Amino acid sequence: MIWDWIPRNSGLILGALGEHVWLSFLPVVIGLVVAVPLGWLANHSSTARAVLVPAAGVLYTVPSLVLFVVLPAILGTLTLDPINVVVALAVYTVALLVRSVADALAAVPAMVIAAATAMGFTPARRFVSVEFPLAVPVLIAGLRVATVSNISLVSVGALIGVGGLGRLFTDGFNNDNLVEVTVGIVLSMLLALVADGLLVALGRMATPWSRIGASAGASR
Repeated sequence: MIWDWIPRNSGLILGALGEHVWLSFLPVVIGLVVAVPLGWLANHSSTARAVLVPAAGVLYTVPSLVLFVVLPAILGTLTLDPINVVVALAVYTVALLVRSVADALAAVPAMVIAAATAMGFTPARRFVSVEFPLAVPVLIAGLRVATVSNISLVSVGALIGVGGLGRLFTDGFNNDNLVEVTVGIVLSMLLALVADGLLVALGRMATPWSRIGASAGASR
């Protein structure tokens, strides 16, 4: 039965998968762009950290379905507009990454920052060339959590009519079609695994010095 249902509904499956991908990853990009300056501010100001980090924690406790329903009234969008899901997940991504960015920047050794300053680096150049690259491993860990979390939360959007692979869950349950539900679950899991693997690979590519250090340590 499964081999019969999948070919007949390949268009539906691919469409749901494509929607799930962009609804999951666009908020991560938006959230990262917003979280980096907020995390930098939280790292450089104890007052800002005392406000931003707890506020981010509170935002993440808001149930996703509530946010999906409330956002149309705030944004002036239609209930079924995908932008509601994108904004909601971007909020969750920022909430997750603000602390990660702040902690990642705080983990950069003070002696490295002092050396860069002594070499005449401006604060902006020092951040781009020294602090941010050294913070990448911790930041990637936060991105992995945010991305996998988004992939799972997108499915909740199916309850309001926008949910990518989540539609396979709801339609499958409504039609008593276990195959459709199974396909949705398997593809969601595979998407999360692939996304996590790509972020791990991206982290390794962005930090080649860590591989060199590990190789040098192993050769001793």
